[in-house]
Amino acid sequence: MFELVIFYLFAALTVMAATAVVTLRNPVFAVLALILAFFSAAVIWMLLEAEFLAIVLVVVYVGAVMVLFLYVVMMLDINLAVLKEGFAHFLPLGALMAVLTVYLMARVLGPDNFGLDRYYPPVSHGPGYSNTRELGLLLYTDYFYAFEIAAVILLVAMVAAITLTLRRRKDRKFQRPEEQVAVRRDDFVRVVKMSSEES
Repeated sequence: MFELVIFYLFAALTVMAATAVVTLRNPVFAVLALILAFFSAAVIWMLLEAEFLAIVLVVVYVGAVMVLFLYVVMMLDINLAVLKEGFAHFLPLGALMAVLTVYLMARVLGPDNFGLDRYYPPVSHGPGYSNTRELGLLLYTDYFYAFEIAAVILLVAMVAAITLTLRRRKDRKFQRPEEQVAVRRDDFVRVVKMSSEES
């Protein structure tokens, strides 16, 4: 009973924090709401006895990615007026897509597909059980090819993101070491012989 109360409490907290991420106007508050959503999702992972995934969620996402997002959002001067210019124009399409998404999620996550009669709580394991070992065995045996394909897709996405953000500005100056080394004295220094003058 206690675990059920904790689950519903943190599930509601996760939904509220995720809603705040997309509805808050201040980007700093939106990032903080996303951090709260990650924390509450980690608690739900702990209830499912997936301790390794919960710790990875907190350490990697909250400890590294979200802190990086928070610094970037705080350092960037985001002009909110420019972001809101096309809001009224795309509002009907966005509302239609939101209603369609909620309808599809209700159909998929409804009581016909999910429920206590279909899925039971996880079996409690003894103190010698290693969640990390079981996860590693599953990833590198049954799902090895899917794991490797996901790694390649993430690598391609990272290279594409770096390529898209690498912009060449015309007013930016670059150093060319090969040209600096090949410089000769005669190209820049001209010796002028003058007759001396007496005052």
